[in-house]
Amino acid sequence: MHIKTLSILSLLVIFFSCKKIGESNTGDEAQDNQDKEITEKDISKIDYIEFALDLKTEDVIKDWQEYEQLQEVVTNIKKGDLSFFYDNSLTINTLLKDLKKTIPIEINAPSIFARITALETNLYKLESLSNLSTTSKKELIATIKGFLVAFSSLNLQINKKIEYDTRKIEKP
Repeated sequence: MHIKTLSILSLLVIFFSCKKIGESNTGDEAQDNQDKEITEKDISKIDYIEFALDLKTEDVIKDWQEYEQLQEVVTNIKKGDLSFFYDNSLTINTLLKDLKKTIPIEINAPSIFARITALETNLYKLESLSNLSTTSKKELIATIKGFLVAFSSLNLQINKKIEYDTRKIEKP
């Protein structure tokens, strides 16, 4: 009789302890999801050199709509908004394809095309990592940094191209 009571009591203790472990795991997962969320504060801590476009360059690319769309994406990323990347593969592919096709004549050079290709690679990497549930916050921030550096590098290269083309060298 004592063995039966002890067995039932043991089973009850095991049953209730398992339930408590399951409840604590659910709380940990919710906390992990909050920890993975990227905020504007996290992105502002990223250390990189950001190049803006010169006034001459802005005049040259003022009609380049795809670049403006890309600039909006970058602005949203800087705010911590990665919603552009969620189930949006077709739009991303179209944007990048059109960005390459519609490069203004004044800046159409292999160096610009190479920077756009580097930006494309980082954009695809950011898209894939932002859609994965297993991506850590540290990985995602490193990928965002790579994308922002690639965009800044594109801006620098466009500025250099315009500056090089507009310089006037007088020969003696």
